[in-house]
Amino acid sequence: MAKVCEICGKRPMFGNNVSHANNTTRRRFMPNLQRVRALVDGKPKRVTVCTSCLKSGKVIKNTNRKKPPKPEAA
Repeated sequence: MAKVCEICGKRPMFGNNVSHANNTTRRRFMPNLQRVRALVDGKPKRVTVCTSCLKSGKVIKNTNRKKPPKPEAA
């Protein structure tokens, strides 16, 4: 699975770890991706999106999940 947001295209970024002695080594900054059931063209589909897209409302989450029946009270 590629670490890419399907909405905005956010990908891993590269930078440096910098120690107290100013030694540098390469590192990756990963996007915070979540797999959610969202409405795509009116149908529920599982998509991988970053949390900033979820928070900003760019993704409409699917709310039509089947709920288990409630037990009847005797």
